Amino acid sequence: MTRVAGAGIRSTDDSTMTVGFAIWTLVAYLLGAVPFGLVIGLARGVDIRQHGSRNIGATNAGRVLGRNWGLLCLALDILKGLVPAWGASWFVGPQPGAAELSAWIGVGVAAVLGHTFPIYLGFRGGKGVATTIGVGLGIWPYYTVPMVAALLVYAVLRFSSGFVSLGSLGMALAFPIAFFVTTRVRGESLRDFWPMQLVALLLAVLIFVRHRSNIARLLRGREQQLSDPLDAQR
Repeated sequence: MTRVAGAGIRSTDDSTMTVGFAIWTLVAYLLGAVPFGLVIGLARGVDIRQHGSRNIGATNAGRVLGRNWGLLCLALDILKGLVPAWGASWFVGPQPGAAELSAWIGVGVAAVLGHTFPIYLGFRGGKGVATTIGVGLGIWPYYTVPMVAALLVYAVLRFSSGFVSLGSLGMALAFPIAFFVTTRVRGESLRDFWPMQLVALLLAVLIFVRHRSNIARLLRGREQQLSDPLDAQR
């Protein structure tokens, strides 16, 4: 299996690697669970759970607090996935096996679960789109290119249809497909990367489940068309 080395990535012994991944998994969940939209709102004297859509994500933060604050929340939600994924890469060897890859993506999954099921808010959180983007961009190079491709699908669907939810669902579906395609293009066996393919599929399923009300409205023709790109986090 080929490993494309990134800046700062180094090999470690098994015990250090195990402890490192364990620490980063915990950090990833606790960081992912931080409701930045709510924190930003409370810092400005507003509980965004009582206004707009009552969601703690970037879209509602933008609606209630203003576009710039919404963009800040969006960036922070992406970083919740990006930072743990990048940090855990320090414990990935130059030629990782299935166990290392599983531990690495486990860190990313912990960040997404923290965002969608935050312990600080009774496990009621967001839909996981922004944090999944961060995880995808942070697990270099395996998930990065597929995530960029998935974001292109999001942009096309979002701006051609006017439905942000459709763009998010398209991105979720495109991510595991793009991972499969890029693995084959690199000439590598999917058997070596099956944990990453499985997680890409599971993240897509999670996003679909979290968007079930949007899917129902799309099928009924009652989904709202919104012009603000921040609505991807609605």
